[in-house]
This record gives sequence, structure tokens and C-alpha cells, in this order.
Amino acid sequence: MAEPAPPRRPTGRDVARLAGVSQATVSLVFSGAGGHRVSDATRERVREAARTLGYQPQAAGRQLRLGRSGMVMLAVPNLLGPFFGRVLSGVHEEAHRRGLAVVVSSGWDGATLAEAATAGRFDGLLICSPDDSQLGELPADTPAVFLDADPARSPGRPTVELDVAAGMRAAVEHLAARGHRRIGHLRSTLSAHTFRTRQAGFEAAAADLEVVEAGVSLNEGAEAARAVARTLLERPDRPAAVICDDDVVASGLYQAAAELGLRIPEDVSVVGIDNIPVAGLLVPPLTTVDLPGEELGRTGVAALAALLAGEPVIVVPPLPTTLVVRASTRPA
Repeated sequence: MAEPAPPRRPTGRDVARLAGVSQATVSLVFSGAGGHRVSDATRERVREAARTLGYQPQAAGRQLRLGRSGMVMLAVPNLLGPFFGRVLSGVHEEAHRRGLAVVVSSGWDGATLAEAATAGRFDGLLICSPDDSQLGELPADTPAVFLDADPARSPGRPTVELDVAAGMRAAVEHLAARGHRRIGHLRSTLSAHTFRTRQAGFEAAAADLEVVEAGVSLNEGAEAARAVARTLLERPDRPAAVICDDDVVASGLYQAAAELGLRIPEDVSVVGIDNIPVAGLLVPPLTTVDLPGEELGRTGVAALAALLAGEPVIVVPPLPTTLVVRASTRPA
């Protein structure tokens, strides 16, 4: 008795028939090239038909036809950084919606990015929070979008910024409104644009205040922050309020305060930046500036998809930041 024929794999034509669209529309959806030519409703209808049929686009064939892999690379400075997890979440969400796959790279430099761009493995790059030294080696014709970066150092390329200066001003003004006239600042020693912007925002907002600053290397994690914070808190004239350049540094300050028998906020008020998940779990919960990492990632993917489709990229104003007031601050 003859073996039954294996079931036929569903094709793009089958998906088009079930979704009530043309086969070209199916190709646009799964190539990520649809952009504004395919509505969100149509894109979802095509994807639902594909899920119903068990259709999987052939990546190799699509790459041969379109000269594309359907893959983009997200480059972040530190894969373990909690804020970059928020960015990755937004990137994955929007990339999935557009039929793109995401590969994450950490600890990269300019030469590594240049090699990845010229080898043709990726359709485009998303480069998040780069140091200035990492911007010069990228080929000019590489489709790339910069996230949380300095537009002046990447002219001609789409850049999505966060309004971190406004966030820092809100943090300083929050403490000043509670009567704090002497403020500590645990600032990052990294050269990235985001930390230069935070510093500029802090200096502008704290111009009329007395400031005590100490530098922290964020690459060394919470333990390095704890050591620097302890030195600050051991000063005989320690400030009664401290702003930290990110929430990991703030968690290090919490540890240092506990070691010294200091209470937050009774002995020292603390404000962070990022609003990573741990901020709400600290005791007491941390007042911090929310940086919308998920929105940063989604907006970056949308800009890259437009770039790949040859569509004009809309200049996005800096994404707003928000001060989230919790229990780690009190009046002076």
C-alpha cells in the first residue's frame, strides 16, 4: 500500500486567499517593507491568516528575492543593564509587528558594527546609547538608526532621543521644592551623550544650590556605586538629598546607607533615573525619572523600517520623561 503523500506546506498564495489580499501584500507584510503602504488592520489580518494555516515565510528565498535577511541588529553597551531590557522589549514588540527578527549585540565597538553592516547579515542596525568613539567607523550607506544618542554626531542618520535633561531638571526641582538647598550628585563617568545631557540638565537646574558631586563608573555595577556612595555619606557635612544618574547607582546608595545606619528618606532623600523594575521594589520605593525605554525601542524600529522602505523618515522630537514620586524623598 502506497505511503500517503505528506501534507502540502501552506504558501503565500494560500495566506493571500484566506486574508482576502493580494500575494504582493503578503510579501510586503513578511518582508517588513510594507511601511505605510499596508495598514495595521491589513497587516494583522495577514498575520492571523498565516497563524491559522501554519505558514512560515522562507527566509532564504525572501533574502534572495529582496536582498534582505529580515533581521536587524540592536547594539547596546551592556546587555545586563536593566534599562536596555526595556529598550529590547519595545524593539521586539515593533519588530514582530513588522515581520522582522532581532539580534542583540553587547559590548560592541565601531569596528564590530562596521563588519556586521558590510557582511550583509542584517538589513539595518539600531545603535543604542553609543559612546562618541563608536560612531566614526560605520559605513555611510549602512541603514542605521541611533537611539538615545547625539544627533549632532550622527548627521544624516535618524536619531531618537529621550528628553533626559528635562527629567534631570524635574528631579532637582522636586528636591528644591521640598526645601533641599544642598544636593549630592552621583554622576556617571561614561562619555555617552545621555550622561553629558544629564549633567548639563543637572547643572542648569542646580545653579542656585550647593552641590556635592562624585563620579561613578556604571560599567562596574552597583558595588562600585555602593563604595562611592558610602564615601559621600560618610562626609561630616553629607548632603541630605542625593540624585543618582541611574537606578543601579541609587540601589548602591541604598546599600551604603544601610551599612552606615542611615534611613531613607529620614536621613537622606534619594532620586534615581531610569525607573527600572527594581525601583518600585526597593524599601522604601525609589523616586525616579521614568525613561520610556519601550517607546524608544518601538520608535527606533519604526524609523528603521521607513528607512529600509525608502520612505521619508519623520524627525521625532525627544520622547518625554516623567518624574515618578515615591517614598524615598521628604522635606528637608
